[in-house]
Amino acid sequence: MDPRSLFPDHLRVRLDCLEQALAATGFPALVVSSGVPFTYCADDHEAPFQGVPHFRHYCPLEGPHHVLRLEPGRRPVLALHVPRDFWCEQEPMEDAAFWADLFELREAATPDAVWDLAGRPAGAAYIGDEPGRAEAAGLQPNPASLLSRLDWGRSFKTPYEIGTLEEATALGARGHLASREAFLAGGSEVAIHHAFVQAVDALDHQLAYPSIVALEPKGAILHYRNKRRRGDGKVLLLDCGARVRGYGSDITRTTAAPGCDPRFQSLMGGILELQRTVCAALKPGLPFLQAHQLAHRELCGLLHRSGILKAAPEEALALGLSRPFMPHGLGHFLGLNIHDVAGHSTGPDGALLPPPEQYPSLRLTRTLEPGHVLTVEPGLYFIPMLLQQFREGPYAGRFDWRLIDELSPLGGIRFEDNVVMTGSGIRNITQEYLPS
Repeated sequence: MDPRSLFPDHLRVRLDCLEQALAATGFPALVVSSGVPFTYCADDHEAPFQGVPHFRHYCPLEGPHHVLRLEPGRRPVLALHVPRDFWCEQEPMEDAAFWADLFELREAATPDAVWDLAGRPAGAAYIGDEPGRAEAAGLQPNPASLLSRLDWGRSFKTPYEIGTLEEATALGARGHLASREAFLAGGSEVAIHHAFVQAVDALDHQLAYPSIVALEPKGAILHYRNKRRRGDGKVLLLDCGARVRGYGSDITRTTAAPGCDPRFQSLMGGILELQRTVCAALKPGLPFLQAHQLAHRELCGLLHRSGILKAAPEEALALGLSRPFMPHGLGHFLGLNIHDVAGHSTGPDGALLPPPEQYPSLRLTRTLEPGHVLTVEPGLYFIPMLLQQFREGPYAGRFDWRLIDELSPLGGIRFEDNVVMTGSGIRNITQEYLPS
């Protein structure tokens, strides 16, 4: 993708959306800051910097202390923080050629001077992590009415955003292939992680999110962050993504080594088929909750066919017997945030549709529309904590506990793809670069 050809239209669409949001909420303008560095308690060591997503939605510039002033009918003003600092290397304006001409650029050496250069339109709104500074400047910080409308707009991706997410997916796929080779060569979780980082040519903090590199039982810990040095694993659950111009891919693959229990490998094939079934059902106008329910229906069938559940699929679904095996949601929006915004929104006014009680971790309850980018990530895990309540409950006889105990040491299974909603269905961009 050539961002030079797509970013100008992206910015125009975003500014049009902002103009409508400002008109609906009564604000004359918006000031957005890129963020301030965070230091650990009682220390001068900074955490890896993560910029304010709303700033990056209009401008791909990295780094702290920059400020945007956005007013309808006027060219956006970008006040750049260019400190005179010999201690640290300054963030380069990478790829600035494709976007810099669209802004009125101003430079200052201190955060205070940056704010002065950006200007403070009377009665304007502010979005960012400096509400105190904004209030002192006469701005209204982070107004919910405006944020809800802008978040709603962010859930519809422009061609520039879709192209950038495709780049991030292609890069993440390269990392997954390298990590798979490291695993099959007997590598440890640490070595597998390093293979991913090297393949995508990034530092750890530049990945889309902290990598999940889990061998055997650790794959049943959904957000497993540790990296152990033991290798020669039988099962790898790898959840890693790459980032391009602020947008991140989110990809998971489960790989079995030679000699892995064939029953577990059969379950892996079943989850892959389940994912294909769900993806085929996705279309505009479908409430995502229905896709999530379809995933659980298919999972009940898989658990029954494998002998893990003795209950028939419809009974298992009615009793919620699949929930301990897949306690997370089927997917979520993807964008500048890995778990992107407005997944529970019903409209730009901020009204919400929370997940139902039986699926509390579902991050997406929206009705699908063209332009949405989301993940599809069914899983099957053997999590002792969640299964224990069923061992002792009234439905204990509907499980084959001996089989569960034999498979539990192998952890879990998840396959996660990034898909774009089109006018008739989906485009699965992950499968284009990393076929299952």
